Amino acid sequence: MVVGLKKVMKKGLGEMGFNKGGGNINWFPGHMAAATRAIRDRLKLADLVIEVRDSRIPISSTNRDLQPMLTNKRRIIALNKKDLANPNIMHRWSHYFESCKQDFLAINAHSKSSVQKLLELAEFKLKEAITKEPTLLIMVVGVPNVGKSSLINSIHQIAATRFPVQKKKKRATVGPLPGVTQDIAGYKIANQPSIYVLDTPGVLVPSIPDIETGLKLALTGSVKDSVVGEERIAQYLLAVLNCRSTPLHWRHINTRGLEENNSNDKNEYNVKDLLRNRRKPPNLSDVHYIEDVVTEVQRTLYVTLSEFDGDLDNENDLEVLIAQQFEALQKALKIPNKASEARTMVSKKFLTLFRAGKLGPFILDEVPDVSAS
Repeated sequence: MVVGLKKVMKKGLGEMGFNKGGGNINWFPGHMAAATRAIRDRLKLADLVIEVRDSRIPISSTNRDLQPMLTNKRRIIALNKKDLANPNIMHRWSHYFESCKQDFLAINAHSKSSVQKLLELAEFKLKEAITKEPTLLIMVVGVPNVGKSSLINSIHQIAATRFPVQKKKKRATVGPLPGVTQDIAGYKIANQPSIYVLDTPGVLVPSIPDIETGLKLALTGSVKDSVVGEERIAQYLLAVLNCRSTPLHWRHINTRGLEENNSNDKNEYNVKDLLRNRRKPPNLSDVHYIEDVVTEVQRTLYVTLSEFDGDLDNENDLEVLIAQQFEALQKALKIPNKASEARTMVSKKFLTLFRAGKLGPFILDEVPDVSAS
């Protein structure tokens, strides 16, 4: 079934040019080139590098241009957003990184206990340097929107429990879209020795190696939706779900009173309520309503895939199925039939559900074969 996914990407999405100047997409902003140069200069001074990646794409969220400089540095790979990643597969990634002799830790940047474990590992890695150097520099690097600033803010919050108490701490700017951090900023987190953490802008490589890697980055939010297009990203997500037969695992979902909860006088939910870091949580009725929407979306995808009699390895059949699913999702999400906007609205809401983890935990990358490397 992977064959169908590869073919539909080439046929339906192959016109995308994932490079800084080519194709229909110019997604490498000017500030990234300048930020990359600045990061390289400061990497030479770093005593420890925390490379933050997205747990859903442990390989695709790698900045390959920086890897040669990181090879000889003390480094920890922090796989962030582990709460959105499939825990049943994480042990295979653990084995992979151990086989590569690389320190790594799956974390949730919003969890105090998770970040504490990362700090303990960092302190262990710096144990020898702490006894010799008066000042140490920890650099946090990664592609856009993997949670670097959230991690640094969590480090600030618990620094007093791990290191001597500091003066009032600055906070790193956090946002739901990639590219919020555009400057390199240093934050002191400890004395004796003085330890500084550098937050850096998220930077991508000038040329993404293949279409699928680019789509994974877009799906997980490292590339702005407007750059690639919500419909393209949603089409890719549907192709992934279908080729993995994921909707068939939703056959036993218990639909509960959708007609009652989704009556016409019910206000439509705001997909922004699902985004991370919302200060005000949705009220209980909104939570129930969103749960009903998720159930209906999952039921819709299960029905369309289970009734599909085509070949998922055939790109034409797969495209037909995806088109049917877009129409079915439009009804499930109660989106008015406006041809010019309907697919975009479906795509935006569908992607929001996925990114919030409402459709379940996923790891999109395949674990590399260590024996072949």
